Amino acid sequence: MEGIIGTTYRCNAKCYMCGTWKFPTKPTEEIRPELLKKLPRMTFTNITGGEPFLRNDIQEIVEIVRPKTKRIVISTNGFFTNRIIEFAKDNRDVGFRISLEGLPRTNDQLRGIKNGFDKSLRTLLELKSLGLKDIGFGITISDTNAKDLLELFRLANSMSLEFATAVTHNSYYFHKFDNQIVDKAMVAGELNKLIWEFLKSKRPKDWFRAYFNYGLINYIYGGKRLLPCEVGADVFYLDPFGKIRPCNGMDEIMGDLETHDFGDIWQSAEAQAARNKVAACAKNCWMIGSASPAMKKAFAKPAKWIIQNKFLPGKRDQFVLDFADKHLREELIP
Repeated sequence: MEGIIGTTYRCNAKCYMCGTWKFPTKPTEEIRPELLKKLPRMTFTNITGGEPFLRNDIQEIVEIVRPKTKRIVISTNGFFTNRIIEFAKDNRDVGFRISLEGLPRTNDQLRGIKNGFDKSLRTLLELKSLGLKDIGFGITISDTNAKDLLELFRLANSMSLEFATAVTHNSYYFHKFDNQIVDKAMVAGELNKLIWEFLKSKRPKDWFRAYFNYGLINYIYGGKRLLPCEVGADVFYLDPFGKIRPCNGMDEIMGDLETHDFGDIWQSAEAQAARNKVAACAKNCWMIGSASPAMKKAFAKPAKWIIQNKFLPGKRDQFVLDFADKHLREELIP
């Protein structure tokens, strides 16, 4: 099982694709660290927000979660460099993913933070200087920043950092329902270039990232998910109020960790009702929190795709062309 822990809805950024910062939690409302002792064993835990480093007890949160999981990654905008570095010195087993939404001007415009790119890059450099291995940055792709995608990938590659991608989604969690990709051909074309870069890598992890980005193109064009979504069964989201949910894309509550044990919540009628709604969900979201466990569970399907597209070039898919309208096809061929 994998877990996503939303520690707060407070955030110092004012991102265009996320309205969470407009609806911050109060510190007194946020889940108490000791409640995390109720969580089950996990293979992976993502600690996120809002901005997790706005919590003064982030160290206590990690200390409680650490024995329950094989791996922890904190998602942060990287702005609070000193705070993050001091934390990292005592938690070298924790991974970090820092959000960069483009090259400097675009990043600062989309994140609403003056000098945000500089602060985030400085944080990455200092984390790397500590010798941490599980560090990287990620981009939420939109029409505005898609042209920066390949340059950011090359920057990550040159620094030997991980590179994660997403595209804009809508949900109660983001307080956004008007995110959309307008120029699908352009954005999908940039993703197509990234897919080839990942497939050229010698690292199997990058090959599976290629498949994930293939799924992003599919999502942009409104296709059915490449793999079934099983959030609420293989994954849970714990929100800052202590509510267990199947994910952060669906406004469904399975139970309250404040008043119940996790096992009781997981086996409850409310949890099963939420799973039934997941099974009937037509959103076809393709975010790493739900796609990654699905790829691990249905390993053969992405593996077959990788073999076909990396090792059998004569049978390679034309990724964008699978989804683009016929009149767009010529301009999308790389």
